[in-house]
Order: sequence, then structure tokens, then C-alpha cells
Amino acid sequence: MTPFGAKLRDLRAARGQSLKQMAAALGVSPAYLSALEHGKRGRPTWLLIQRIIAHFNIIWDEAEDLQRLAALSDPRAVVDTAGLTPQATELANRLARDIATLPEAEIRALLSRLRTISRE
Repeated sequence: MTPFGAKLRDLRAARGQSLKQMAAALGVSPAYLSALEHGKRGRPTWLLIQRIIAHFNIIWDEAEDLQRLAALSDPRAVVDTAGLTPQATELANRLARDIATLPEAEIRALLSRLRTISRE
């Protein structure tokens, strides 16, 4: 599941909507919406994000947060390390290889550090 998919599921559940109801309101198939929630589809389009924002009547900070989560929710992330240091390339490759085995506490710690650096 992606960060966007988890947020989308939370929004839907908080408003008591079924997957089928929300899909119909957004003009997408329930299968697509389910795949988006489970991280089996790529990032949603800008237009779909805007439909979701309008559908749930989301404003300001929450809308920006949803857009930010969508940008960070590509389930097949690619890291281009061309021109970076050998250590950066090693880091990217080790992360790609080992991410599935990292303990959740380690993932949270790495995310926290990265958020501090990028001030998200």
C-alpha cells in the first residue's frame, strides 16, 4: 500500500463510503480504485486527485497533503544515481535490494531523518 492509498482508504472509511460508491462518484472503476488503494497502480493523475479533493470537500492543508502523498506514492520508484557519489549509488542499490526486509522501526527512522533534511 502507498501513502496515498492509505490516506484514500482512511478518507473513504471516515465518510462511510464503499469502494463501489466512491468509484462511481469519481468516474473510475471499483477495480482501479482498489488497485490505487493497495498500491498496485501508479500515481493518480492530477485530475483524479482534484476529483477526490472535490468529492470529499477537502480544503487547504489537507488538499495539499493529499497531493504531496500522491507525489510520494509511486509503487515502482526509480532512483537515478548518475553523477552522484559511489556511496549514493550503493545506498540506492542496497535500499532497493533490502527494503522488504527492513524492520518497520528502521523505516520510520529513515523517513524521519529524510523528512528533517527535506523539511516536508
